[in-house]
Amino acid sequence: MLGADVVTAFLEADHEVTALARADLDVTDGAAVATAVTGHDVVVNCAAWTAVDDAETHEAAAFAVNAVGAQHVARAARAAGARLVHVSTDYVVGDVPGPPAGPGGVERRRPLPEDVPLAPASAYGRTKAAGEWAVRAECPDALVVRTAWLYGAHGPCFPRTIARLAGERDALSVVDDQHGQPTWTVDVAALVLRLLSARPEPGTYHATSAGWTTWFGFAGEVVAAAGRDPDMVSATTTAEFPRPAARPTWSVLGHDRLKTAGVAPIGPWRERWEAAAPEVLG
Repeated sequence: MLGADVVTAFLEADHEVTALARADLDVTDGAAVATAVTGHDVVVNCAAWTAVDDAETHEAAAFAVNAVGAQHVARAARAAGARLVHVSTDYVVGDVPGPPAGPGGVERRRPLPEDVPLAPASAYGRTKAAGEWAVRAECPDALVVRTAWLYGAHGPCFPRTIARLAGERDALSVVDDQHGQPTWTVDVAALVLRLLSARPEPGTYHATSAGWTTWFGFAGEVVAAAGRDPDMVSATTTAEFPRPAARPTWSVLGHDRLKTAGVAPIGPWRERWEAAAPEVLG
């Protein structure tokens, strides 16, 4: 889903692109990765095991892609003298306690900075955190770009699922205690281009929309965009909807390093969803 939009963005910017799908390149094969990367100026690693719940029972397989595969790509990029953009995730960060509660007992949480300590709470998060470590160790010039709550036109995603269910059911129940930033893959691809053009310092940058909401809040916007009544969506809790892998309750990412580098972050999530909805829902 993300890779397709990255390829489109680079082609529209008149770059020559080698697009390698999973069938074309196995990132767990170090020799194959080295051959594929040779001769390129930039490498964008969108390859990942993203089946979050399946990773709980297949952590070794997820590690092979998310950590060892990332190491192979980083090592090959450094050997080729290529700038590496490695895509990571909010799942590398655990639940970070907010500051003391304000008036009325409302907790005042803030977006998480790029240097927040890693504390993954799931197998997927652990393997992606290991991938970040491997990339930094193998390719110190790399840009680690964390994103979250991705949706797009080229793969299964939350909005497409919600829109389908809204057409099949009279009511939907969606969790309202996980906070994040719905982010369009088209916007992440554009941000990657802006980052590369700016030639920023190596390190971690956050590629998520501005602001935040919950899955319940996002579902209401999706249902409305699909032409249904958003009141058909009711709120529930994570405890009432258990999943094998733990989800962060607060994974809102800050964008200070982008601003310092002179790179415009992605706009507010609701505005970007309004722009994306016709394409994503088709």
